[in-house]
Amino acid sequence: MTSKKKFIIFGKTKITKKEEEEVVKTLRSGWIGTGPKVKEFEEIFKRYKKSNYVQALSSCTAALFLSLKSLNLKKNDEVIVPAMTFISTVSTIIQNGAKPILVDIDKKTMNIDENKIEDKITKNTKAIVIVHFAGYPLNMKSIIKISKKYKLKIIEDCAHAIETTIQGKHVGNFGDFGCFSFYPNKNITTGEGGMLISKKLKSLNIIRPMVLHGFTKDAWKRFGANKYSDYDVVNLGYKNNMTDIQASIGVEQFKRIDLMHKKRKKIWKYYSKELKNLPVFLPKDCDPKSKHAYHLYPLVLNKKETRISRNKVIDLLYQSGIGVGIHYKAIPDYTYFKKNLKIDINNYKNAKIVSRNTFSIPLYPHLQSYEIDKIISNLKKIF
Repeated sequence: MTSKKKFIIFGKTKITKKEEEEVVKTLRSGWIGTGPKVKEFEEIFKRYKKSNYVQALSSCTAALFLSLKSLNLKKNDEVIVPAMTFISTVSTIIQNGAKPILVDIDKKTMNIDENKIEDKITKNTKAIVIVHFAGYPLNMKSIIKISKKYKLKIIEDCAHAIETTIQGKHVGNFGDFGCFSFYPNKNITTGEGGMLISKKLKSLNIIRPMVLHGFTKDAWKRFGANKYSDYDVVNLGYKNNMTDIQASIGVEQFKRIDLMHKKRKKIWKYYSKELKNLPVFLPKDCDPKSKHAYHLYPLVLNKKETRISRNKVIDLLYQSGIGVGIHYKAIPDYTYFKKNLKIDINNYKNAKIVSRNTFSIPLYPHLQSYEIDKIISNLKKIF
């Protein structure tokens, strides 16, 4: 009975005995940095996503940064990006010396509104960074059409979308680059970590030396075969590599990816059934020919039907022992971007409304049925 009174964490990672054993095995192997386990994890990911070229990294942020870095962006270059997303999607553009150009979102999907992209394209536009928000697949056919018309590179932020497909094709394979996250609350975790998909080997070969200080070979490739292999530094790089300890967790997590996705979908559908009469907008499901990753279950208050504030809802849920997430604040609502980019939130009507009224409820495969019912009953009670 006491377990039912415990706080329901918003994003709770499940690490099983299998992951623990795999990590211990790696620790005892004598090689815990970037080595054979990272390679194994890359091969598993590559097969799952049906991709040709992949690179394991320290985070999705690293994948976004290095993708943009490979484009050799200049001071006045511009990159299209949604007005409501995680800050890495935007900050990596600035860190590469370019200017992010915000485009408002679609209220129903929370993805970038592809119908508003062309209005923001100028002679300085070099790329589009799109986000498959919460695991919902964006209309890539429209994005590809725009990119071809204006000769723009496409970077897919797939941090929420490991399992997402569009008519059978995995996201991350539509653009020039696909960027993935294995952060603790993601559908597959390595504790921290990310993966980059590249459409072309040439592009990945530009990025690979940048992953680890600019070395042409990592330590495993220099010493792993019991024979020394020399290396060089042609250009300076960064410290964005994944370790074998992280990869060991990911190898085991991937064995349960389909089972965990099935459980997420079941909870997602149950929420939609039970919460449909509340004064909130529910997340949209995708068409049957595509696949939603069901990473988040974001709700948006319908302010025409309720006067309660988003913050009050969060406070009441917390008081009832239920964790909540916010995905996300609109980019113009952050002091740094407001000040340095001189952007006005009122120019992004949908992002303003959604970001100030949205909150996400717990959604992970090991949520217990009594926890799910507690979340639903408390939401009904609040409204």
